[in-house]
Amino acid sequence: MKGHRTTVTALLRWFDKNARDLPWRRTHDPYAIWISEIMLQQTQVKTVIPYWDRWMRTLPTVEVFAKAKPQTFLKLWEGLGYYTRVHNAHKAAGVVVEKFQGRFPSGYDDVLALPGIGRYTAGAICSIAFGQPTPIVDGNVIRVLSRLFGIPGNPKDKTVNAQFWQLAQELVLISSKVGERNNAVSHFNQSLMELGALVCTPRKPNCESCPVQKACVAFNTNRVEQLPEIEKRQAATERKFVAFVVEKNNRWLVQQRPAGVVNAHLWEFPNVEVPVTYKTLPDEVPFTAGSKPLFTIRHTITRYRIQMDVFSGTMKADASGKWVSKRELAKLAFSSAHRQIANRINQISA
Repeated sequence: MKGHRTTVTALLRWFDKNARDLPWRRTHDPYAIWISEIMLQQTQVKTVIPYWDRWMRTLPTVEVFAKAKPQTFLKLWEGLGYYTRVHNAHKAAGVVVEKFQGRFPSGYDDVLALPGIGRYTAGAICSIAFGQPTPIVDGNVIRVLSRLFGIPGNPKDKTVNAQFWQLAQELVLISSKVGERNNAVSHFNQSLMELGALVCTPRKPNCESCPVQKACVAFNTNRVEQLPEIEKRQAATERKFVAFVVEKNNRWLVQQRPAGVVNAHLWEFPNVEVPVTYKTLPDEVPFTAGSKPLFTIRHTITRYRIQMDVFSGTMKADASGKWVSKRELAKLAFSSAHRQIANRINQISA
C-alpha cells in the first residue's frame, strides 16, 4: 500500500502542474460534468469543447434539457455521432426532474440507474462533482494501469476487467486520504485519464515525461508496446448507399428517421443501401438518378466503412418527406454524412 500511496501522490502532483484547462473542469455542477462525460465517450476532447460550450449556453440546466424538443438537442449534438447517447441523456434528464425534483442525484446507485449511464460515467460524476471515492475504468485508465502494474490479459475478459476495477477502487480510496485536499479524489481520477490521453498513449508513449516511470512495470520490463493486451479489431465491413438530391421550386426533399432506429429523429436526404458492386438502382427506388454522382462521401462508423454516392434525382413516384428551403436545411439536424450534402446544396443549385 505504501507504493500505491507514492504513486497516487506522484499522479496528483503531476495533474496539478499539467492538467489541461478544460471548461468542464471549472465547475462542480454535476449536470455540466455529466454532459461533458457523455460527449467525451468515443470523441476527442478538442472536438467536444465547442459542442459543450454551445450546449451549456442553450440548455444550461437539467430542467431546461428535460423540456427540450428532440430537434433542439439533436441540432446541438449534430456531428458528434452515436446519437443514442443524447437520446438516453434526455431520458435521464426527465428522470432527474421527475424523481429528484431537478437536483442531480449524488448517490452512486441513483446515478448508475439513470438511462445511458454505466459504471464508468457514474464513477466519474460522483468523484468529480461530489468528491466521492468511486473508481473509473475506461480505455485510457486501462492502458495506464495495465502498464503501470504489469497486468496481462485481454481487458474485456471478465476476470481481467475485474482486476482493473479493484485496483482503481484501491487507488481512489488512497487518494481520499492523501493530505487535506478537498479535490484529491476528483483530481486523482482525472489524472489517470489525463496521463492516458497525454503521456501513456496507445502508440509511442512519452515515457520520459511520465511521473510514475520508475514504478512502471511495463517500462522496467520493456513491455510498454505489449500492454494492454488488446484484441485485434475486426476487419471493416464495406457498405454502399445512394442518396438523392431532389429539388422542386427551390425546395429540397428530406426525410426524418423514425423512432427506434439508428439516428432516430435525424433528417436525411432520400437514400437507399445498395450492394457494394451495384451498377443500377433497384426498381423499387422512387427516383431516377443522373448518369454520374454529383459527389461521393466516405466515412467510417464503428466497424463499417461507408461510401455514399450522391446523385441529382427526380421523382418517378410519390415519396414521403418534407420539402424545405435552404434556410430550413440549415436549421434541421442531420447525421454527419447528410449534413455534408445539405452544406453543398448551394453549390449543387448554383
